[in-house]
Amino acid sequence: MDNILQSFRNEMLDTVENNILSFWLQNMQDVERGGFYGQMRGDGTLVKDAEKGGILNARILWSFSAAYRVLRKPEYLVAAQRAKAYILRYFVDPVYGGTYWSVDSHGNPADTKKQFYALGFMLYGLSEYVRATFNDPAVPHDDVDEALTMSFNLFNTIEEHSLDEVYNGYIEATTRQWGEIADMRLSDLDANYPKSQNTHLHIIEPYANFFRCLKEMEEKGCEVDFSKKSKVEIALRNIIHIFTDRILNPQTNHLDLFFDVDWTRGAGRLESYGHDIECSWLLHEAALVLADDEELGMVEPIVVKVAKASEKGLNADGSMTHEANLDTGHVDDDRHWWVQAEAVVGFFNIFQHFGDETALAKALGCWNYIKENLIDYEHGEWFWSRDAQGNVNTRDDHAGFWKCPYHNSRMCLEIIERIV
Repeated sequence: MDNILQSFRNEMLDTVENNILSFWLQNMQDVERGGFYGQMRGDGTLVKDAEKGGILNARILWSFSAAYRVLRKPEYLVAAQRAKAYILRYFVDPVYGGTYWSVDSHGNPADTKKQFYALGFMLYGLSEYVRATFNDPAVPHDDVDEALTMSFNLFNTIEEHSLDEVYNGYIEATTRQWGEIADMRLSDLDANYPKSQNTHLHIIEPYANFFRCLKEMEEKGCEVDFSKKSKVEIALRNIIHIFTDRILNPQTNHLDLFFDVDWTRGAGRLESYGHDIECSWLLHEAALVLADDEELGMVEPIVVKVAKASEKGLNADGSMTHEANLDTGHVDDDRHWWVQAEAVVGFFNIFQHFGDETALAKALGCWNYIKENLIDYEHGEWFWSRDAQGNVNTRDDHAGFWKCPYHNSRMCLEIIERIV
């Protein structure tokens, strides 16, 4: 067993360094205008004038910050600082606060709506930067303080403008000025509802990370404002219960996807197996970060059930299907890169914390599928997906608004940290 786990870890280390992060360093740094280019098409064409998405840039910041924290390579710190500087200069709205959805290739505001999914990722990236650098003598205190201050600002902004004080939960989006907006969707693929599982998933993620960051700073002797830390803890506890009490479907143990303001379920019977398995470990992580035995005792049985429910999407080749619409019978059985990455972490989490060796076999099976089918060994990074017949998807981006070094680098870093 030890040899299997060590080999697994070594492969993750090689992949994150020599396939994923190396691709972004060598191909996607915008040396003319700063930051990173906004798109490389699936055929390898670099689009230098493409819009730069907030999600892409926040995820780049998270990826290189986390890589620096775990692996301590100086080039990762430089890339993280590049991403941070670009975000703070171009994405932060100097008038109304928060961050833009996108800027053009020159850094001018393009889409100025406030999508809280994106603000969550900005908090995720900046809080990870603080985690990676707050105790590093090579990084000036002012640089860390700048990221920490913006992290608190983003947290407060989400709580002020997204939290529903009547029905609880977080709304999807507003206008630039924090007014109501008709189209709240993340993308054309989503249903237009005021609340979604996906946005809540990517708010629990940064809230857990930010709270962990503040705890680590405190443990290392840094002065942390107790009242501010307490607010983050209260919000994290709240969103854990939003998942267990509202988003989880107790009949199926899948996560429902779209909701009206009052939490009436909408958009039909949809199952997203990738989000199920991703949520299983992120929800567990949030409870572990709280270090509250009562919360953990409530959450852990749910974690196991959600992971088990996600197995409905597993295929004989080790991969995981994306999602299904039970009302229409349509199944998106493409093997999307992000779904496979989350399946590896999610099933490994079940093995690590609950001793389920069949879950380890599922994680390794999905990793074997990734190695054989999704990693682009010629150009670097991963393909967006393959279909059920094994055909590579070159229609969608190789790097872009949604195709970022986040799900796959996080998979690698999680396994590296979990296997000591």
